[in-house]
Amino acid sequence: MDVITTGIAPIILLLGGGLILRRRILTDAVFWSGLSWISYWVFTPALFITSIGAADLGTVSPGPLALSVSIPTLAVAGLSLGAARLTRAAGPQLTSLMQGSIRINTYVGLVFASALHAQEGVATFALASAIVVPLVNVICVTTLSLHGERGATPRRFALWRDLASNPLILACGVGLLLNLSGITMPVLLQTTLDMIAAPALVVGTLIAGAALRFTFRVRDLLDVGIASLLKLCVLPLAALWIALAFGITGASLTSIILITAVPTAPSATILASRMGGDTRLMAAITGVQTVLAIATIPLLLLLADTVSA
Repeated sequence: MDVITTGIAPIILLLGGGLILRRRILTDAVFWSGLSWISYWVFTPALFITSIGAADLGTVSPGPLALSVSIPTLAVAGLSLGAARLTRAAGPQLTSLMQGSIRINTYVGLVFASALHAQEGVATFALASAIVVPLVNVICVTTLSLHGERGATPRRFALWRDLASNPLILACGVGLLLNLSGITMPVLLQTTLDMIAAPALVVGTLIAGAALRFTFRVRDLLDVGIASLLKLCVLPLAALWIALAFGITGASLTSIILITAVPTAPSATILASRMGGDTRLMAAITGVQTVLAIATIPLLLLLADTVSA
C-alpha cells in the first residue's frame, strides 16, 4: 500500500492549507467555528451513515474490536494519572495530560482509513469511533470535573445527554440499522447523503490544520513529551498487541491502529476552556501530536502489516 501518496501527502497538504487559510486569508474565527459545526453535525455523520450502511460487516467481530480499543485506552488513562503523579502535575495541568493521552482526532484517522480500505475502512473506523468516543469523553469530562480550575462552569451533569446526542454515535447507530436490517434507502435520499458526505474528509482536515498552535513554555515540554509518547506510541502498540491476540486482520486491524494512533483533537482545547483545563498546554499538545502523527501513523501501520502477515 502506498501510504505516502494516498494518506500522508494529502494530510500534510490539507493541514498546511488549513493553517495558511486561518492565519493569512480566512482569519475570522466565526467562519471556522461555523465550518467546524457543519462538519461535525452534518458532513461527518452523513459519511458514517453511508459508509456503514453499505459496508460488508460480516468480517467485523464487535467483541474483539471493542476490547482491542477500550482496554488500552483505560490502561493509558491510568498511566497518564501515574505520570502526572511522578511529575507533580496537578489541577488543570493534569487534565490536559489526560486529554492529550487518549482523545482522538477523527478526521485524520478517516483520511487514512478511506485511503487504505475505501468504504470498508471508513465503516470499520466509524464503528471503532462509536466505542472510543463515549469512553474517552467519560474519562476526560470526569477528570476535568475533579481537577479543573475552580470557578469554571461545571458540565458534569450534561455528560450523558451530550453522549446520547453525539452526532457521530447516532450516525453509527443509523448506519448499523440500515446495514443489519437490509433496508434500502430511496435513490434520492442515498444520492443526497452521498453528496453531503463528500466534503467530510477535506473540510475536517482543513479544520484540524486551522486549529494548530505551537506556543508553549519550557516546562510544557515534559508534559507534551509524556502525552505524545502515551498517545502516539504506547496506546496504539498496546491495541495492536491485543488485536493480534484476537486474530484481527485487514480493515479492522487498520481501524484499531488508526483510532488509537491519531493525535489529540482540537476539540480538547475547547473542552478545557469550558471546564477549567490548561488551554495553552492542551493546544501545544494537540499541535505537536498532529505533526508527529504524520510520521508515527505510517510506521505503526507498517509494523501492523509486517507482524500480521
